[in-house]
Amino acid sequence: MPLHPHTRNFIRKIAFPLLFIVILWIVQFCNDTFDLNLVRWGIFPRRISGLPGILFGPLIHANYTHLISNSVPLLFLGLLMFYFYREVAFSAFFWVYFSTGIWVWIAGREAYHVGASGLIYSFVCFLFYSGLFRRKQSLMALSLLMVFLYGSLIWGILPLQPKISWESHLLGAVAGFIIAFFLRKEGPQRERYDWENEIDEEPLDSNLTENTTPQEPTIRYLYKPKEPDSENPS
Repeated sequence: MPLHPHTRNFIRKIAFPLLFIVILWIVQFCNDTFDLNLVRWGIFPRRISGLPGILFGPLIHANYTHLISNSVPLLFLGLLMFYFYREVAFSAFFWVYFSTGIWVWIAGREAYHVGASGLIYSFVCFLFYSGLFRRKQSLMALSLLMVFLYGSLIWGILPLQPKISWESHLLGAVAGFIIAFFLRKEGPQRERYDWENEIDEEPLDSNLTENTTPQEPTIRYLYKPKEPDSENPS
């Protein structure tokens, strides 16, 4: 039995976020089952040996509790990104993934940074600022939803807990903002009404064009000599 078009569309949008979560769980399962100690493949700032962590760090988690706390918001936020911003979702995902990792490698503390929480901060900021930049009503409503659901994440960008990579949170949020700004003219846009297009396309004065300037009014004076008086001829 063929799937309904809406069902197929939903599956396509959720496929990549779901696949990413599956990869995270496979990595964690292999790490625990075979005692691989994959944390050493995390990001270690300013060390050449820590460069592979830019690619592998977000896939590695300290334990299942850490993984579960990241999996649910990642799946939810990923679905929102691929549903509302499907034209730019892949670009946004890969840009924030690698830019966050590079910045953590440059500016983070000398410790192993692992986990996908930086991506969560990136996705939240991307969804929040994209709605503001585009001024589309449905996307602005999504921005408000981000504030309502994840407003408390702001505490995660502060160095309050030494075992949490607040650098990943902070730099991930910055990456989400920057990518939202640079992609603001791609993907869904605010609807424009006919009267807005008319204002943009037509000059204020139909007699003026872009290449003409208003002319000063020309004044002409007509001299009419006085007629001679018939009673007093000259």
